[in-house]
Amino acid sequence: MRTLLNRATIFAVGLAFSIIALPASAANWVLDPGQSIVTFKYSYGTDPYEGRFSNVEATFDIDPMRPGSCNFDVTIHIEDIEVDSPEVLDYLLDYELFDVDTYPTATFKATNCRLTGVNSFEADGQLTIRDQTNDMTFPFELSIDTCDGQVCFNLTSEVELLRLEYGVGQGYWANTAEVPNEVTVTVDVFALQQ
Repeated sequence: MRTLLNRATIFAVGLAFSIIALPASAANWVLDPGQSIVTFKYSYGTDPYEGRFSNVEATFDIDPMRPGSCNFDVTIHIEDIEVDSPEVLDYLLDYELFDVDTYPTATFKATNCRLTGVNSFEADGQLTIRDQTNDMTFPFELSIDTCDGQVCFNLTSEVELLRLEYGVGQGYWANTAEVPNEVTVTVDVFALQQ
């Protein structure tokens, strides 16, 4: 336990010094869409499916003196989902699932983070999909990297969501016999100094 705590402290201090070494505005970061991937996985019957949210906007405010302090503001433009099948895309965008005509975006906002390991954190925030907002603890790992010669950070996560808690599944799609309630979202994003 002491070793884990020591490593976590060293990482937090290293992260702070890495950011402090940058100009004063380095506490603000913006998602690099060209290098970032947000995917979702679900199943229909026994068949697995995967899609990608290809239009994600996000800003991160990280205090270099307090790496556990954070402010996430993430917007996902649902209509820009990418899937292999045009038929599946039509279903996903329809009013019984995401209903993009009424609810074109999903958002996640967080204002508090805590260190849980050497480079792992949890962010407490709220996720909104289809105008349904729920509290959510978002686990993630954070590392400092270089993107085209510029300092950036890489944030990775995998989280399971219950789609029915957000109204994603009306009528036929509310039945979990064919499409389970659980959806896995995988995040692998890079953010650059703003």
